[in-house]
Amino acid sequence: MLFLKQDQELVPQVLVKGEHADGEIVRIGDVDEVIEKPIDFMFPFNLDLQHFLSGRSLLLEEVPFSIEEIHEHVQHGYVVYRQGILSEAGGYRCGRCGNREMQLFYSFRCSRCKNVCVYCRQCIMMGRVTQCTPLLEWKGPTPTFQYDDVLEWSGTLSPSQAEASAKIKEAIRERTDLLVWAVCGAGKTEMLFEGIEEGMRLGLRIAIATPRTDVVLELTPRFRRVFPKVPIASLYGGSEDRHCFAPLVITTTHQLLRFKKAFDVMIIDEVDAFPYAADEMLQHAAEAARTNNSALIFLTATPKEVWQRECYSGKRNCVILPARFHRHPLPIPTFVWCGNWRKDIEKGKIPKSVLKWFQQRLGSGKQALIFFPHIELMEMALPLFREFDTRIESVHSEDPARKEKVQAMRDSKIPILLTTTILERGVTFPNIDVAVVGAEDDTFTESALVQIAGRVGRSPQYPDGNITFFHHGQTRAMIRARNQLLRMNRDARSKRLVDG
Repeated sequence: MLFLKQDQELVPQVLVKGEHADGEIVRIGDVDEVIEKPIDFMFPFNLDLQHFLSGRSLLLEEVPFSIEEIHEHVQHGYVVYRQGILSEAGGYRCGRCGNREMQLFYSFRCSRCKNVCVYCRQCIMMGRVTQCTPLLEWKGPTPTFQYDDVLEWSGTLSPSQAEASAKIKEAIRERTDLLVWAVCGAGKTEMLFEGIEEGMRLGLRIAIATPRTDVVLELTPRFRRVFPKVPIASLYGGSEDRHCFAPLVITTTHQLLRFKKAFDVMIIDEVDAFPYAADEMLQHAAEAARTNNSALIFLTATPKEVWQRECYSGKRNCVILPARFHRHPLPIPTFVWCGNWRKDIEKGKIPKSVLKWFQQRLGSGKQALIFFPHIELMEMALPLFREFDTRIESVHSEDPARKEKVQAMRDSKIPILLTTTILERGVTFPNIDVAVVGAEDDTFTESALVQIAGRVGRSPQYPDGNITFFHHGQTRAMIRARNQLLRMNRDARSKRLVDG
């Protein structure tokens, strides 16, 4: 979109009357500074527009209001046009994702501005931001809300869960940072309930952000059950809630790119998980989506090494839960050498040790997950396993039937599911064993292996299970993962958090 620049005021060209209007036709990215109008508190602003734009930074085509109505709110100080791409000394900066890497910008002949236009490739999956693209932000008063006594949950917390819940509640009330280091299956979700209720009572807008859509889909119904009176938005690619204003938002970290200074409480689940842990863009998005005075709470079972050291040295505000809520110790992985498993699969054979493990589960009717480091090798292995049972399936991040297969596994329609690390976290099956084929592969970091081991024994009805790392040579990540689990069990026993 082009603008008519009159002094310091920008008017969308489509709203300019007459061919000889005074001023210069410009792209918003070529303007040195966008001047914000002071808020006219006598103006009867559109409440629907307020709810739609509040705390967001959106492309014009994402906003379902007419340009006439949007510009009227700009004129009265309630909405501001921001530059999508800003020119800086020697380069550019993306106004949405913060990208400054020149190799992630590209130019093209733009049909909108009829010029060569630069756009950001880093966040293009959220819609293209260009030099002629304005980002719209709400500058008027934010919607207010308050919900008292909204938690409807009949469960109880263990003493260690209650300690963590109290720390979370305190961090939300005091707007401070907190790391919750809790083993897989400790009941992190339940620990959030009282803190979120406190936030709703205080009128704070809360985001629970997680790297993966699967986790959003699993968390949303759980929170809607215990907070039935609170509007909750569930955001992921293609989500129907993307236009809703809600005091509680459960979202993928990618969707945070559309928010700016929106949340008084930012809870980042699985902070160590791919892609968030390795992506500065997503970390920037999470930071930009926080208000200036906000709480930041990290949840993880596998913090990075430097955070672990800071926790044990007292340099980081944290709470550590070394035991699961059902008071059973964590299953410890067994290491089993399986030879050159890649070559076996390429030759159309399942490695002998893997085959024996697999047949034992299939024969006993015990459901299992078998993890592979790469999609191609997993897909080569699938027909080999299916020779024993045609119900066996595989799943990966690009699988169009991913949701259906996970649900079929929950419904016990699939006896054994081959998977990549896409199921290393965020999904729970009550009674399964787990194998990792090629545990020495670089894909399987310490964090990934701890999370994979954490799929086993999560249910109080089935607290035990087998976790086996099949390998062609032990790695530091494998050893560190097992040692971390052993250390948590020792800590839990010393604190009398487990039985036996």
